[in-house]
Amino acid sequence: MISRPRQPTMDQVAEVAGVSRATVSRVINNAASVAPSIREAVQRAITATGYVPNVAARSLVTRRSNSVALVISEPDRPDDHSFLNRIFTDPYFGRVTAGATGALRPHDVHLVVVPTDAADQHQVIRYLRQGHVDGVLLISSNEHDPLPAQVHALGIPAVLSSRPSGPLPVSYVDVDQRAGAALAAAHLLSRGCRELATINGPLDIPAGQERLDGFRSYLGQSSALSIASNALPRHVPAVTGDFTRAGGEAAARALLEAHPAIDGLFVASDLMAEGALRAVQDRGRRVPQDVAVVGFDDSSVALECRPPLTTVRQPVEEMAAEMAELLMAHIDMPGRSPRSVIFQPTLVLRESA
Repeated sequence: MISRPRQPTMDQVAEVAGVSRATVSRVINNAASVAPSIREAVQRAITATGYVPNVAARSLVTRRSNSVALVISEPDRPDDHSFLNRIFTDPYFGRVTAGATGALRPHDVHLVVVPTDAADQHQVIRYLRQGHVDGVLLISSNEHDPLPAQVHALGIPAVLSSRPSGPLPVSYVDVDQRAGAALAAAHLLSRGCRELATINGPLDIPAGQERLDGFRSYLGQSSALSIASNALPRHVPAVTGDFTRAGGEAAARALLEAHPAIDGLFVASDLMAEGALRAVQDRGRRVPQDVAVVGFDDSSVALECRPPLTTVRQPVEEMAAEMAELLMAHIDMPGRSPRSVIFQPTLVLRESA
């Protein structure tokens, strides 16, 4: 029979560090009352002995799981396979995951990704209620999604990825969507485009509505008219897409069929813009000479487009990191007042406009 080597104990760590067992416990549980020099000595002793803290025992002391959930809610997705495929292929979700993970790592907190649709939201609520995670980063885009209010009712710390559609007292992080769309409109006008159109996102998603409103509102302002040598048309054609390549391509085909003179196109996501570029070029129109195209996101897709896509950048990784830091603040200080952080977009110039 082969005997296994005994695991190092907390007492051994205490002996090597020259402190009490209670002090080692306070260091492991991140107590604020430990002097930096003592904390460093204990950390060196942990490394020297190879001691691995008992996570289960630690959670009993701290009442924390050292995990937070990134809940991605799409309540209206009837096709589960399509929903999951979008989550794992849309660059946006990957950027959110990367930004949040990077911010949580120094806190020694793990991120658990939890996709959910209407069919299994009750399971997610049960999972959260059982204390598997200390808080929630919630991506919820549909204004009728009940999940934000349900999570808030649980009393668990939570931060949303966008402004809530109703009066919900919860922290959130967002980008100024309207300002981003205005940047796109101003740039297309400065290029001399006058027959403008847009492919907007779903209008039951706040970002979809705000990007459409921001684009149209800017074109109706006197500042826009001063850029244009001729009066702009009263109505700016728009077709609703679904934030997918296929949706962008179909919407662009419909726009070009109904309005063949379009010379400037704002597309409310890079994925849709990639599809729109294909539709424009399939009609024999050159980009940007005949039709200038501006996207929104500045994801990796923008660089893969041909030509590379001029787009409105929202700093998704930085926004996700801010969400994570806000959440940790709420976990550390229960009862902390909600806070909102709004990032400013910028225009990234490439070759499509």
